[in-house]
Amino acid sequence: MTWATERLREIMTPGFVPPHIVRRLGLGLLDDWGPGWVRKEWRPDAEDLKMADGSVFGGYISALADQVLAFAAMTVVPDDCWYRTTDLQVRFVKVSRNHPLRIEGRVLAFTRRLITVEADFHRPDGVLVAKASAQQILLPKGKT
Repeated sequence: MTWATERLREIMTPGFVPPHIVRRLGLGLLDDWGPGWVRKEWRPDAEDLKMADGSVFGGYISALADQVLAFAAMTVVPDDCWYRTTDLQVRFVKVSRNHPLRIEGRVLAFTRRLITVEADFHRPDGVLVAKASAQQILLPKGKT
């Protein structure tokens, strides 16, 4: 067990209080995880996140992507390292409206210095809404 997988276990514990930023942004937490993958369902607040046309603000989807991709990286980050997002890309495929999203993140590659992760955002009917990818740089503890 590493500090990161221990944190993931804490996040899954009933009654866990998320960090202030997670509460403020309404990102939610995780539904499940395992080595190299994470999964969550997210429900938008109907009024707070809508654009004039009724779609969900794309920057918010990007914040969800950053969170899920970081969680995926946490499943493999070594115990003696911290990590930071060095690249984040989100490709919007369909307009997201007021419906839940199933978000699944996975580790694509893991080297001594980088973790490459990607995530898919699906509507309940299975339609792909967005794809995201990121690279997380590994930093030895004590050097951030």
